[in-house]
Formats: sequence, structure tokens, C-alpha cells
Amino acid sequence: MKMNSIKMKKKLEERFHNSEWRTSFNRDKDKFRVEWKESGQGISISIPNVIAKYEVRGEAALDELQYHVSEALKVMNETHELTGQERYIFPVIRATSFPRKTKAGKKLLFSEHTAETRIYYALDLGTSYKLLEEEMLEAEGWTLDRIKEISTFNVRSLENKSKHDQVADNDFYFIASQDGYDASRILNESLLEEMKANSKGELAVAVPHQDVLIFADIQNKTGYDILAQMTMKFFAEGRVPITSLPFIYEDKKLEPVFILAKNRPANDSRKDDEK
Repeated sequence: MKMNSIKMKKKLEERFHNSEWRTSFNRDKDKFRVEWKESGQGISISIPNVIAKYEVRGEAALDELQYHVSEALKVMNETHELTGQERYIFPVIRATSFPRKTKAGKKLLFSEHTAETRIYYALDLGTSYKLLEEEMLEAEGWTLDRIKEISTFNVRSLENKSKHDQVADNDFYFIASQDGYDASRILNESLLEEMKANSKGELAVAVPHQDVLIFADIQNKTGYDILAQMTMKFFAEGRVPITSLPFIYEDKKLEPVFILAKNRPANDSRKDDEK
């Protein structure tokens, strides 16, 4: 029997029954909400999206949803201190379209990175993490520079095991440890310099989504086309997509590039210069 919104609503009510939570259903927007009774903080779930996943994966899709929503609610209701937790502070890469404030209106802590990406900061909680807010720093008398220094040190300490693949005489390296910080490794300058030193051709780097970092040693024109297709595929499939544009790494700088079929990459300024 085909699943509809009312039936899914009942399933979700069973899944999220908790004496401290309140659930509601917005029929007009087709959204189900779970929130803390005391604070009103919570999460809204798109019913059509859940139904689409349920029809493919069944109860396993609801198991996964229940886990992630429950973890997020738990984090919302906790008070976190930074002092003494320094080794659990990490940078996370997000698209520049990512919100700068929480839904509750609190300003998130971030630094600019490239035209396509921004750096946010997170406190690792084991099974999840909490994005840091400006007021957390103010409460403890910390500075953004201190967070940058600590988080950069921590990301450098992560293991960088990669999988190698060669396609049409171009070398591709994938870091996908699934620790939540794969894309964050793009901030490890020593790793980028090491990859650059060992590359035969031009080094390109891509962070299509949170859980992968791609290095491409481009040695011929075909390599650019392969990288473009690869990055777009990863971007479309990622749970937390970042950018479908790869970067060329040169002189310790990351330059977002548009890959033109059968051509070397070019960005807007280069194309304008050619006109």
C-alpha cells in the first residue's frame, strides 16, 4: 500500500514519542516537527522527502532519520564549554550559501576561505558535533584567532590515508575516512604542499561534499574533463554538499576553476582577460 503523509505522520509520532518532546504536523507545508517542550527548539522534517526515502529503503530510512534527529535534539539541549575541550575543536568546510546564523538567530563562528567555501568551527561530541556560536567565545573570553589556531592544529593531526586511482594517465587520490572532517583536510597546508611536491602535472583539489577530499594530478587535457565529471557526481550524491567546482592549487593558494570541456580550466577573470 502506498505511503501518504498521514500514515507517515503516525509513524513519525511513534518514533519520536518522548515525554520531554512535543510533535506537530503542518498539513499546508507537509512538515513534521519535533521540539523540546521547555525551550521550543527543534527540527522540522519534510514529509515528502521522508516518504521518498522510505519507499526505497523502508524502515532502515526511518531508523537513520530517528538517529540523526535525536542526536541533533540532544545537542540543542546541552550546554557546552570550550575550556578543557580544545582537542575536540575542528574546522568544517561549508558552501558560502550556508547560513551564518542558527534558526534561533545566534551568530555562527566562521572565517572566509575561498569564493566558493567558508570555514565554520565545531566541537566534536563523538557521534555528532555542534557548530560554534559567537556567544560561546564571548562567554569564555576566547578569540576567533585562538579557535583558528587550535582547530588548524587538530586537523593537521588527523590521518590522511588516501585511495589512488589512475584514469587516462591522470592520478586521483581520495581521502574518505568518514570522520566528518574529510573536506576539512583541505586546510592542512602541509598536506597540500606534500601533494604538490609529488605531483607530475598540475595539482587540483576538490571538496564536493563534507565526506571526501579529492586530489587530482592532472597530466593531460582529458584529466580536466574527468575531474569535472567526478566532482559533479560526488557533489550530487553528498549528504552535506559543498561545491562542484574544483580548485587549482598554486603558490599556496586555492583558485576555484570552471572546467571547460577539452580545455584547461579557466576562471572568470582569465576568460575576461582573453576577450
